[in-house]
Amino acid sequence: MQPHRATDPYDWPAVLALLHRAFAPMEGVIDPPSSLHRLTAEDIAAQSRSGEVWVIGAPAIACVFLTPKADALYVGKLAVDPSQQGRGHARALIGIAATRARALGLPALELQARVELAANHATFTALGFTRTGATAHAGYDRPTSYTFRRPV
Repeated sequence: MQPHRATDPYDWPAVLALLHRAFAPMEGVIDPPSSLHRLTAEDIAAQSRSGEVWVIGAPAIACVFLTPKADALYVGKLAVDPSQQGRGHARALIGIAATRARALGLPALELQARVELAANHATFTALGFTRTGATAHAGYDRPTSYTFRRPV
């Protein structure tokens, strides 16, 4: 299945449900809790207008949010349904992100992953990303996320 850009009208509640399924294993593991708890279908629709939302499948079995920054294309909410993991969907979506970054004249992809999610770090490294920094959420005196970058 090929990734396609999701635009209005779209089944945004299905994308939100996918995100909840894919991020469920993080519950009780990451601190602070995921911002996913505040995300709504309307927020995803807004992301599709202010940035980009790419999906695989109908209904979506994988998705990624892309947001241009000054020096990189930010990759957010990369998610693959647990029943579909290990089939190359994340790699396909990162490939789309790299294509979009080049089209936008941006030299790199950037993403963040929670410190506790070592398996995600390994996945991003396997996809060509390098850890470039660490950040802390407001109110935390320790790193809570790592920043990863990949040239395109």
